[in-house]
Amino acid sequence: MSQGSPGTGHPSIPPRTPASPNPFVHELHLSRLQRVKFCLLGALLAPIRVLLAFIVLFLLWPFAWLQVAGLSEEQLQEPITGWRKTVCHNGVLGLSRLLFFLLGFLRIRVRGQRASRLQAPVLVAAPHSTFFDPIVLLPCDLPKVVSRAENLSVPVIGALLRFNQAILVSRHDPASRRRVVEEVRRRATSGGKWPQVLFFPEGTCSNKKALLKFKPGAFIAGVPVQPVLIRYPNSLDTTSWAWRGPGVLQVLWLTASQPCSIVDVEFLPVYHPSPEESRDPTLYANNVQRVMAQALGIPATECEFVGSLPVIVVGRLKVALEPQLWELGKVLRKAGLSPGYVDAGAEPGRSRMISQEEFARQLQLSDPQTVAGAFGYFQQDTKGLVDFRDVALALAALDGGRSLEELTRLAFELFAEEQAEGPNRLLCKDGFGTILHLLLGSPRPAAAALHAELCQAGPSRGLSLCQFQNFSLHDPLYGKLFSTYLRPPHTSRGTSQTPKASSPGSPTALANGTVQAPKQKGD
Repeated sequence: MSQGSPGTGHPSIPPRTPASPNPFVHELHLSRLQRVKFCLLGALLAPIRVLLAFIVLFLLWPFAWLQVAGLSEEQLQEPITGWRKTVCHNGVLGLSRLLFFLLGFLRIRVRGQRASRLQAPVLVAAPHSTFFDPIVLLPCDLPKVVSRAENLSVPVIGALLRFNQAILVSRHDPASRRRVVEEVRRRATSGGKWPQVLFFPEGTCSNKKALLKFKPGAFIAGVPVQPVLIRYPNSLDTTSWAWRGPGVLQVLWLTASQPCSIVDVEFLPVYHPSPEESRDPTLYANNVQRVMAQALGIPATECEFVGSLPVIVVGRLKVALEPQLWELGKVLRKAGLSPGYVDAGAEPGRSRMISQEEFARQLQLSDPQTVAGAFGYFQQDTKGLVDFRDVALALAALDGGRSLEELTRLAFELFAEEQAEGPNRLLCKDGFGTILHLLLGSPRPAAAALHAELCQAGPSRGLSLCQFQNFSLHDPLYGKLFSTYLRPPHTSRGTSQTPKASSPGSPTALANGTVQAPKQKGD
């Protein structure tokens, strides 16, 4: 690839595709004939395949253990060579191929040519859509991987990670990420001494319909990378394991019930970073993402996970792809509750903390499961209490009986604070973050950064009602965002319809600046 122009990377990189589907949801629709077929094969073929695959999985353990047995931690800081490498590497490679064969992956079709470790020290594979994706390690000759340190305690899997000399990251150790970055850089710049390192840069699974935002970890070293595409071309997609959709056991069982599953692994040309990309891992990651998306024929999106919440970036703000407010509405309507008929009783500007029992009485809910589910949508303090202002605003937004102007005024009145000097009340950082978190599902740190930016236009540390409504109602981007979330297409008072994140009026379309009139579509 040619070097990129300043500040942009490669000039041939395509722009992001405007309209993007929701990559976090996988819906599996089976016809009656398919259901009969899967019932038969699931009863006959799947149990045998899964049993044999687990036997092979445990047979991998002796080879994995033998490669590192007797070696000190200092010795494991260097690549293993000699008879251990020859015997154990080939044993694990052969048994791994047998394991996937027994699960029904009878063919692995390889296109393109894998680059050497000198040409591309790092491999980046996408889309990451299933726990079957480690099959890509086989045509890559078992490269090193990055994994959670917690996986070391998992039987067999932990032994395989030690065999692989995987780079481990701990969620509980703040210094772990820095050490991982240093280790990736050390191996990637070893001049071919270490085998290649393989990353799934999306960091989580999607439904293959769009690429999630690439994390910069694979690109920090600034060395050439080779993109690797993974496709499962079966007519029925049983492998996708997305945020919402079939669970682990269902995906495993349905895939093992397929007579034959095929995997296509395609090696794209090595991507050589421009000087700008070498200095900016985020730019590098974004440009590689777009190249891979173009080769796959799917959109490159800004969607990612923040904690356990799938979010996208709209302007300077991160927002939930499917706000929890919509889910709360479904829970309440399922319980037969109309939010408009609940007397909120929240005092403007004053916090009133309530327990789960008070919450149930206020909302007139009797079913314990419904109460626990609805109460869990609100942020609780150390005593397990929630601020009733949060509940009042959520109910007002779900009611649908207020205009956007009335709703934003209510939000301001509930969370604005009295000022020591002057009669005006201002919406400070915490209240602003709470409003955006409740209504848009925005992570609070992202809302705090936007609040600071909005306050730079004036001398105060907060927003006036006029400033807040200019932001939430009249801003060309954020105004559309509020109207999309708070007035979903075809949602009227008392109905249970909410917009899908893949619809034209969705948050994904907003993130790409392509808000259009939505098509008529039911739940």
